[in-house]
Amino acid sequence: MLIINNYDEFAAHAGKELGVSEWHQINQQQINQFADATLDHQWIHVDETRAVEEGPFKSTIAHGYLTLSLIPYLWKQIIDIRNLKMEINYGIEHLRFAQPVTVNSEVRLKVKLVAIANLRGVTKANIGIELEIKDQRKPAFTGEAVFLYHFIS
Repeated sequence: MLIINNYDEFAAHAGKELGVSEWHQINQQQINQFADATLDHQWIHVDETRAVEEGPFKSTIAHGYLTLSLIPYLWKQIIDIRNLKMEINYGIEHLRFAQPVTVNSEVRLKVKLVAIANLRGVTKANIGIELEIKDQRKPAFTGEAVFLYHFIS
């Protein structure tokens, strides 16, 4: 795990891969709980029988936004940013969903520090993100997560 204590330590990794998370399996229970939380009960996600019989993937698939919601959990497996007053999820740029994640697939996050800037004491980090699917050529998604870090002076 990469440990970062301040802006200078973070900036030293600009343009470099920061690492990859552990594999995480997305099961039907997690998909159903996400559907309940977001009120998105589209059959391709929650109706296992119909998904097998009628769906193009012959199984249910995870919501795209479920896969995105794993970013903070998987990110924390890669990097430990210390000495913070606050951190903010600022945005996601250039996001593209490349392939659906079928139920019981394993995914992991691969990250790179694309850009970093010191904005009057606030660190803005653009992190290249790719959610890999085990045994699949194409990722679930690619893009850039943007975080703001307020380091303790």
